[in-house]
Amino acid sequence: MMTRVLFPALAVMLALAAAPASAACYADYKAKRDDPLRLHYGTIRLRESPCTREAAASQIATRIAKDGWTLLNVLGVFDEQGLDERKKSAGQYHLRY
Repeated sequence: MMTRVLFPALAVMLALAAAPASAACYADYKAKRDDPLRLHYGTIRLRESPCTREAAASQIATRIAKDGWTLLNVLGVFDEQGLDERKKSAGQYHLRY
């Protein structure tokens, strides 16, 4: 009887432990500020899944609005491997928000 209970529980625990950790999700975007017009390109780490442009847009818009920026568009979403190639272009806005 004990084996019938322990074996399924052990199988579930092993399956969960073997599941890959969810990869971090990042996005790159363009934003603007008016009067005078200023533009910036930035990268941002997204806080929750799904890792989609639509999910990124609402997070980015909310975070950058605190500093008076308006989101123009989300260029794409990517994982850690895409960070280095975007770091130089994003400059001071690399992972700022």
